[in-house]
Amino acid sequence: MRPAPRQKAKESWIQVGDGARLELHHLPWWEHIARDFRRYRVTNDPILRTIFLSQGFWASCVYRASRAAIERGGIAEWIARPLAALAQKAIEILTGISLPPGCEIGEGLYIGHYGAIILSPQARIGHNCSLAQSVTIGAAPSTEGRGSPVIGNRVFIGAHSVIVGRITIGDDAVVCAGSVVHKSVPARAVVMGNPARVVSYDGSFDYVLYDGMDVDPARRASLEKVRSLNVGPA
Repeated sequence: MRPAPRQKAKESWIQVGDGARLELHHLPWWEHIARDFRRYRVTNDPILRTIFLSQGFWASCVYRASRAAIERGGIAEWIARPLAALAQKAIEILTGISLPPGCEIGEGLYIGHYGAIILSPQARIGHNCSLAQSVTIGAAPSTEGRGSPVIGNRVFIGAHSVIVGRITIGDDAVVCAGSVVHKSVPARAVVMGNPARVVSYDGSFDYVLYDGMDVDPARRASLEKVRSLNVGPA
């Protein structure tokens, strides 16, 4: 009886929240920083620890300010680019985290651990995503040419994971620790291994916490999808 619902999931999952149609609503840079900060508070990180000891938050702040300065255009951009490059290099040395201003990251980024996090300048990451340590989201050649991943909303990416190429990671997906992902991942899928494969469709609902998540219509619809399909391990 199990294969039928799994097949149903395979047919419908890609159509909803697949990451390929990721739309990011951008706020002023200081509001982005405030929402990033709230992600740490929701996970019960103390205020002083977040401000003074959370290297991931430092990296987010530099990224937000640098991207905002570069996007101003004109002479402001001409002045901002070398300053942003220096700030970026300094934060890479200090934290081991590389968030280039060219990549596009939605609100509520959470990086809970120090270091070895590398993002491609062309990568796109959705809202309320979580990255663990030693994560690489990089460019790689494909049949469509060289490209970088698109990460959907509310995705959890575990430690020592590698995600490369012109692929999409669907909304509410989980990339387990140590996984190597070079093919697109359906929404709400949990993948692990090298190469990564789907092991369940339980989603990231227990791993990604943020303000208002219980009333977020997108998250609630995604969670209802899991409950209605009642999909077991692949």
